[in-house]
This record gives sequence, structure tokens and C-alpha cells, in this order.
Amino acid sequence: VLLKGITNNQLVFYTNYNSQKGVELTQNPRACLQFFWPELERQIRITGLVTKVETATSDHYFSSRPVTSQIGALSSPQSSVIPNRAYLENIENNIKQQYKNSPIQRPAHWGGYQVQPVAFEFWQGRPSRLHDRIYYTLLPIGDWQIERLAP
Repeated sequence: VLLKGITNNQLVFYTNYNSQKGVELTQNPRACLQFFWPELERQIRITGLVTKVETATSDHYFSSRPVTSQIGALSSPQSSVIPNRAYLENIENNIKQQYKNSPIQRPAHWGGYQVQPVAFEFWQGRPSRLHDRIYYTLLPIGDWQIERLAP
């Protein structure tokens, strides 16, 4: 996913709710986000609980996207098997005609998710393979427990 921002200490991204990831998040609302910088031999892994953002937030973000991206969100039955490219282009052309003279409204099947982090792992690679791993876990009282993990 493309991380779009951090709002109220939650990591926010947008997608098709009917996509494979959307269906999986409905079944198990937990996610792990990983950011890797090979040149620096660093990585952050964030584990958290997932909920949908408010409808107004999804509407606002959708309206800020380029029209071509809005049309793409309406056109693509993301993660579904389609017969061919022409099928997709046909849908796209129909939607372009439908919204030729009017603003495109966010479809109900598309919107945002927010991830509330419950754990962070910071990894720093070392040539000896004795890498540094520092693990932060959110405790029920709201404090973070910090531990060093063996590589």
C-alpha cells in the first residue's frame, strides 16, 4: 500500500474495500507495515490494529485525487479476474462518459484505512550478522515497553 499520512498517531492508506487486502482486513483487522532502506541497512516494522477512516475523510481524500485516479478507482474491480484489457478499458470509457460534465463521487467500495500501531521493531543491519533489533510494544496503560531482541 501507499502510506498517505499519519493522522492522530495512526498510519493512513486508501484502497478498494473489495480488493484482496480489503477482504482480508475485514476478516482480520490487523496489519504489518514494513519500511526497508537497503542502502542504510535499516528497517522498521510496524504492527497494528486496522479500522476504516471516517466517510468524510475518505470523501475528502478522494476528491483531492487527480480525475484519472478517481476514474481508475471506479473502473477497476481490483483483484478480480477480468477477461481481458479491453474489458477494463470499456468500463473506463463508460465512466468517463458518465462523469463528463460532473464531479466524480467516491464509490462506496473505496476508502481509507488507519492503522493504530501496537508494536514497532527497529532493525539495524551489521556485517557480523549480530544485527540490532529494538522492539517497542504498547502496554494497556499507554506506555511503551522497550526490549532488545536477539538477531
